[in-house]
Amino acid sequence: MTEDRAPESTDERNRALLAELGVVPQLEVYFRRVRMDMPADVAEVFSLHGLTARHGGVLGQLAVVPSIGVSELARRMAVSLPTTSELAGDLRRAGLVVAEEDPDNRRRTLLSLADEYRTSVESLVAARAAPLRRAMEHLSERDRQGFAAGLRAWADEMRDW
Repeated sequence: MTEDRAPESTDERNRALLAELGVVPQLEVYFRRVRMDMPADVAEVFSLHGLTARHGGVLGQLAVVPSIGVSELARRMAVSLPTTSELAGDLRRAGLVVAEEDPDNRRRTLLSLADEYRTSVESLVAARAAPLRRAMEHLSERDRQGFAAGLRAWADEMRDW
């Protein structure tokens, strides 16, 4: 025999959701700490050229692809094309990023990490992802897939925000 339960009120659902999302401020603190984890060579360039967290966001995107067009980078970062071009230009002048003409479309510029800094930036991204990878190791395959789907959905929502 099953018990009949009263439907959850909106207030109860909102409190439960807030409790689940209470981790978001912790994540924000973690991501703001990235400057402390930055390899010395990259940190020095950031300091010398007055680069910011937004520039770091570009490097994070470039660490996971061989190269990317400026328009695609703008879409991934959910910022305007002029902003992306400005950030990329700053990073190029600092020597962290290389811009090349797309051989298949001369009007398109492809961005990639400068070889000199690729290992440092990739190691930073890997180190920053390590807690997430360790957490996912404790999940069942089904839960990992659900968690990954949730992260993708969250990223998609933030992109349109």
